[in-house]
Amino acid sequence: MSEIQEPKSFIKKHWEGYKDFWGERFSFLDNYSRFLYPEKPLPHWDSSVVEEFIASDPIHGPTLKTAREAAKIGAVGAVVGAVSTAGYAWKWSRSPHGAALSFAFGAAVGGTFGIEIANHWYQLYRLDPMASQVKFYEWLQNRAGGQS
Repeated sequence: MSEIQEPKSFIKKHWEGYKDFWGERFSFLDNYSRFLYPEKPLPHWDSSVVEEFIASDPIHGPTLKTAREAAKIGAVGAVVGAVSTAGYAWKWSRSPHGAALSFAFGAAVGGTFGIEIANHWYQLYRLDPMASQVKFYEWLQNRAGGQS
């Protein structure tokens, strides 16, 4: 006997289409899937391990170093944005929840602005920081004796 297949609902048909569409658009996340969901977790690393990678890889090392410097500028931008907007909100309204919201919004805007400035300053648009980060994770796994 053959089973009768129910027709798919309008929503289910469109949901499958959207899933495929966005799956293609975010396929770059597959580069990180083996590091986000590993069989064995990545070993702990600190700045000395990163510096060792930068010294050992002549192609991806400088890119990773530049990306780390850009991230520091983004963090400084986030701190400046958060503190300044929260300070203005507190000065003019004396509202704790307003100051907290402006702190969060200022951090988001300041961090984004700082990263954009760093991207242009260091010309990261010419480099591929994501590939160098993946190479660093692979190097870290190989260094620990794990699978690549």
